[in-house]
Amino acid sequence: MRIIGLDYGDVRMGFAVCDPSGLFSMPLCVVELKNNLKPEDEVKKVCDENGAEKLVIGFPINMNGTCGPMATKVDTFIQKLRTILAIPIEKYDERMSTSQVERMLIESDMSRAKRKGVRDKLAAQVILQGYLDSKNIQNDTFYDEKI
Repeated sequence: MRIIGLDYGDVRMGFAVCDPSGLFSMPLCVVELKNNLKPEDEVKKVCDENGAEKLVIGFPINMNGTCGPMATKVDTFIQKLRTILAIPIEKYDERMSTSQVERMLIESDMSRAKRKGVRDKLAAQVILQGYLDSKNIQNDTFYDEKI
């Protein structure tokens, strides 16, 4: 199944895609929302161009488990997407995804300007990989009682 991961933001959206086996995610692209671009149209475009069969959106839950203003924005955005996409849309807890990526990029000594260009698609990759891992653990077929 072709799954697209999305790190939604007011200024930029990062996208990732999974491999055909559904085991690994890869960064795809970043869309900057300028020149009056409609975010929902851009998501549809990326999904259509990549043959998406499902969309996983990072859901920004606060560290204490509550939903803040950005979570409300994401919920509203998902409702818009459901009117134009004919594929399932799932939310996935994205706590710490962007800060995890930022820390990794800083540790790799990447400049601030370069980090800005890749941070969002790498955050989308972290979100999608977490989602894929959670599904693969639930459906783990590697365990064999005979061993």
